[in-house]
Amino acid sequence: MTANPRSVAGSTVFITGAASGMGRATAEVFAAEGAHVALADIAAESVREVADDLVHRGFSAEAWTLDVSDAAAIQAVVAAVAARFGGLDMVVNNAGISAFSPIDSEGYEKVWTHAFDVLITAQQRIIRAALPHLRKSAHPRIVNIASTEALGATSRDSPYAAAKAAVTGLTRALAVELGPEGITVNCICPGPILTGMTEAIPAADKETFARRRTALRRYGRPDEVAHITLSLCLPAASYITGATIPVDGGLMARNA
Repeated sequence: MTANPRSVAGSTVFITGAASGMGRATAEVFAAEGAHVALADIAAESVREVADDLVHRGFSAEAWTLDVSDAAAIQAVVAAVAARFGGLDMVVNNAGISAFSPIDSEGYEKVWTHAFDVLITAQQRIIRAALPHLRKSAHPRIVNIASTEALGATSRDSPYAAAKAAVTGLTRALAVELGPEGITVNCICPGPILTGMTEAIPAADKETFARRRTALRRYGRPDEVAHITLSLCLPAASYITGATIPVDGGLMARNA
């Protein structure tokens, strides 16, 4: 057994989409557990505020501005993170966007391309940039954030659903490829979560949806996803890889 199989203290985690929602919650959870937290987001001011707040509270954190659709920027930021913290142990591919469009819309191709750039192509680019550093880690972990839309779709969300389904495929393939090196690759599929993406939905509609569709009869909190991400990154989680885990309050389990 490892000395501290339930601790990520002293490890470095790189989290994209860390300025808000599940990304921010993930940063806070890992920081509280003693990890060095590297936060990245396209929202420069917001992600700096998150990092500054964590540092003010006595945690180890630093922020980088990153547009994950920019391949060169990914290479530069990942290298800077590893240099700043002396390595990289965990990657959490959390950055996301909403990408809804009817299939026959004039703007469909643009939505489709942007969805794939941000939701799947960015993930493989970040993983590829991080691999040289992960290979030096004692407990290398990759967690890709997808969605329950990868497992069952909503009308007019085919760009989003297809890209998120691709994340689950990427996760399985890389788990097989990187498994011999001890690098675990897993995927989380959040369901209805109280984030910026769902903020515009009226509260009454949220309540109705949750009551009708989820086993727990409520929306989830970002920290409830973050704690599952943490669990997958623990040294103790060394024999789980290639898994797709819904964190959805029982959404996918419920038929009626």
